Amino acid sequence: MLNPVLDRLSTTPTLWNRLRWLVEAGFTGEHMAIARELRPWRGDQRWFLDLGCGTGEFAGDFPARRYVGIDPSLTYLRFAVRHRPGHYLAANGEALPFADQTFDAGLILGVLHHLPDATARTVMHEVYRVMRPGATILVMEDTPPPANENPLGHLMHALDRGGYIRFESDYQAIFGDGFDIVRNYHLRSGICDYAVFVLRRRPS
Repeated sequence: MLNPVLDRLSTTPTLWNRLRWLVEAGFTGEHMAIARELRPWRGDQRWFLDLGCGTGEFAGDFPARRYVGIDPSLTYLRFAVRHRPGHYLAANGEALPFADQTFDAGLILGVLHHLPDATARTVMHEVYRVMRPGATILVMEDTPPPANENPLGHLMHALDRGGYIRFESDYQAIFGDGFDIVRNYHLRSGICDYAVFVLRRRPS
């Protein structure tokens, strides 16, 4: 009964942002992870890719002139262009419209749990291609809460529009051989449980 309501809300960026802000406690955990792991700062000369940027919720965490957000949703991108700093492109993660070794760091937040394994592997292969050797990629993906904890989190996952919520080991299998896992930990943002991976792009 709630899924059609959520689907409709997701097509209205302002309402969708407010709902997510409420259930994820203002995205405090995500903002802290970005600051800690990617360490963007004003005047930073690195190029940052936000893959699956949606409405550009996290664009403000990066230097605007060096931030590129991509998403397949024109509705979300129009909202992002109006309300968030940075550069935006409509693109599919399976065929990124960038030259090899363009970016120095990347963010993948809540994307892979929408994709089947084969598609997710293709996306990660493309991420490897467009990242420079040594680039840091912060991946934050929905993961099942512990069995006897966070009942609201279990409810959120039952309603989630992504059909491929995985355990941490399953995400690791998707990354492929092109990345080293520097760190891996659990994060709870509001009622949402995330598996967090800090990846380092290996040399070619």
